[in-house]
Amino acid sequence: MRTIFYILLISFLSISCTIKPQEIHYGEDGCVYCSMTIVDRQHAAQLVTNKGKAYKFDAAECMFHFMKENDMEVELYLVTDYAQPEKLIDATKATFIISENIPSPMRANLSALESNEVARKLQQEKGGTLYTWDEIQDQVSKF
Repeated sequence: MRTIFYILLISFLSISCTIKPQEIHYGEDGCVYCSMTIVDRQHAAQLVTNKGKAYKFDAAECMFHFMKENDMEVELYLVTDYAQPEKLIDATKATFIISENIPSPMRANLSALESNEVARKLQQEKGGTLYTWDEIQDQVSKF
């Protein structure tokens, strides 16, 4: 009987601590940084800690400001691919663009793209500057 109890306990604990993003309910969920309702399907972001707690943001710039103000161990840094609305991608591998012609919810004009090639095409169409993960963190800290 104890064996079954321990198996169930271990199973429950491993399921409850799964490190994965939570679904963003657009029009319902709020940004943990600025409290705005998340409605823009091209700019939402999310952090997931090493304990599985997910933090949702209406824009990547809110996520960067939250990271700066809160010390935590983050397992997943996720941003929405501007070219594929609602698709969360690994922010550490994304290409970011700041373009006045692509407004974002917090007016930083910051968008993320999974494909560097798509980012370059968007830059040619809309103008702006491209950044890597490390570069964009430095840039956002200036806002």
